[in-house]
Amino acid sequence: MGRLRQLIGWPPARRAAVPAGMRVYAVGDVHGRADLLEPLLGWIAEDHARRGGEAALQIVFLGDLIDRGPASAKVIDLVANGGPAGAQQHVLSGNHEEMLLAILAGETEGVASWLDHGGAETLESYGVDPARFWADSEGLPRVLRAAIPSRHLALLRAMLDQVRIGDYLFVHAGIRPGVPIEDQAARDLRWIRKDFLTSTADHGPVVVHGHTIVPKVDHRHNRIAIDTGAYRTGRLTALGLEGQARWTLTSRLDQA
Repeated sequence: MGRLRQLIGWPPARRAAVPAGMRVYAVGDVHGRADLLEPLLGWIAEDHARRGGEAALQIVFLGDLIDRGPASAKVIDLVANGGPAGAQQHVLSGNHEEMLLAILAGETEGVASWLDHGGAETLESYGVDPARFWADSEGLPRVLRAAIPSRHLALLRAMLDQVRIGDYLFVHAGIRPGVPIEDQAARDLRWIRKDFLTSTADHGPVVVHGHTIVPKVDHRHNRIAIDTGAYRTGRLTALGLEGQARWTLTSRLDQA
């Protein structure tokens, strides 16, 4: 197509970019792997300094900080600490944070599902034995509110649905194709899979997302998938963006 454009005089396709003077790192689904996140944040700081620390540093967490892995409480603490010096953090809510927030608000219908999908490990990371709540969920909201530090609760409740930076849109799971960005439903942003993953539509911005595990960062013309399955594979990935450039940093403790 590039050669055809030259032959008939079409303008070259424009590569997505972030605004000048800004450097962005998007972090995929952490899922309780503080042992991967802590070094990754250090490498982001080192990489940022090596590339020239005068650029404004932006870090976007794509959600699912919690559940499945063994150290969700420590992950939340690392993020609540503010990250590398001078960084502006944008923390998105994933479907796992959505489930936890619903329980904190007193909705107990989904407790068993949350526990079964990694919530039990989150409870243990906060010093709560999950065993009693499989059969008796009514007391869990009160216990959770008492067990989770107030600054962790503040972070969880302040999480965003989406962030737009230049030509990139950052979300947890994806977007509903054909729906304007401003009209996207929060549930789609946190849960969608097939309709988004199979779409070849131009969404306007390039969508950077997690939620669906990929063996390595998957660059498509309309989206970039960066969830490399930290809790399962031992690989947590950050996507770096500056101008039109893209690169990756990966924290690895491979189990395979």
